[in-house]
Amino acid sequence: MTKNYKKFMLASSAIALASMPAVAGAKTAAPSAASIQAQEIRELKAQVQALTARLDAQAATQAQIQAQTATAQANAAAAQAKVETVAEDAHATQAQVTAQAEAMPDQVKMALANAPKPKPQWYDETKISGRFYYNASTINRYSNGVKTEGDGGFAIKRFYFGIDHKFDDVFAVNLTTDIGPVIGPNSGNIVGDGLYLKKAYVEAKLSPAFILRAGAADLPWVPFVENLYGYRHIENVITDRTGFGTSSDWGVHALGSFADGLISYQLSVIDGGGYRQPKFTQSLDVEGRVSAQYKGFVAGIGGYSGHLGRDTQGAVVYHTAQRFNALLAYQGKTFSIGGEYFHANNWTQVVIPTPDQADGYSVFASARPIAKWSLFGRYDWIKPKEDTNTALKSEYLNLGVQFSAAKIVDLALVYKHEIVHGGFLTTANGVIGGSVDGTFDEFGLFGQVRF
Repeated sequence: MTKNYKKFMLASSAIALASMPAVAGAKTAAPSAASIQAQEIRELKAQVQALTARLDAQAATQAQIQAQTATAQANAAAAQAKVETVAEDAHATQAQVTAQAEAMPDQVKMALANAPKPKPQWYDETKISGRFYYNASTINRYSNGVKTEGDGGFAIKRFYFGIDHKFDDVFAVNLTTDIGPVIGPNSGNIVGDGLYLKKAYVEAKLSPAFILRAGAADLPWVPFVENLYGYRHIENVITDRTGFGTSSDWGVHALGSFADGLISYQLSVIDGGGYRQPKFTQSLDVEGRVSAQYKGFVAGIGGYSGHLGRDTQGAVVYHTAQRFNALLAYQGKTFSIGGEYFHANNWTQVVIPTPDQADGYSVFASARPIAKWSLFGRYDWIKPKEDTNTALKSEYLNLGVQFSAAKIVDLALVYKHEIVHGGFLTTANGVIGGSVDGTFDEFGLFGQVRF
């Protein structure tokens, strides 16, 4: 409806209303009635004008709203177009960045290849390492029911300091010192600490299957078992703990592995006195091992034959010391278990006319229920003099829980107990026993730190 059409209709209505009373009034009303009628017409005209003004205002408002709507739609379309443009630019930029990133490694490799290389220094292939075992514990020792020792304190049982240097892919050297307790020759007990060369060798790695070492180096059996046992900082393995073996000696050592480590071996020709007592002897001792490992299972056998460094100039030798070893173990992610057996002939009788033999075994296990924590235990049984003292035997036990604070730090709460029947036995913890029996108990904190 247009504005003129609305005005025409309102005016027509007003004229019609004004005309009807005028006709009627001509017949009945007096002249004064015409004045009243004229006044009413004026009032109606005023109302028509007010209504017309209101309609005009409403039409103007609607036109303004329509104009604002059209403007908003145009702005929205422009914004959408801008967003699409920005998205296209961002996609293009991302593609460019990706292409540059993909090309970067080749550029870096080329830059590194062309960069001047620093002159090699001798210390680039030198490594320094160390390890020490410590404990804070209490000890109670009894002989024939009588207490012979009851004390405690802090002690460092071992301190190893090592230097490894690699000349090239074949030749290398190792030097490792050992600070450890000294056993008195008469009492059999610890009398102090001494500084020793545990390892001092030159190595030629001709292949993974054939490595030669000349000097003082690890022997085939004891370090092999220690690696599987895993708690050397708590106690020596059975042959080392009771004096039927040692971990290092002076000589020539050949070792290697085949089939990606499935089979390994070591053969050592040594003087037999151990790394603490290097000697010139008239004959050489031999120790060897062959082992296999597959999916966590490990099996090994080994042997020893020689005079244990006793075949020196002027000495009288009656027997050849011999030892047979066997081991079976399993190492998993959450638990490990293993057992070791040995039999020895004349180990303590090389310079004594009477022959003798010994038997012993050790069973060990550990579990790792949660990260950084482990539970462990071990039991040893040994008869060290089956022919000369059939009553002599020993039983050893340790139990503990360990927390590995870091990869190089271990701390364990440990209980040790050993009982010796029918005599005396020299061990890594001193002389234990009595004419009837003797006991050794130790409780405390044990640990190791490596670097």
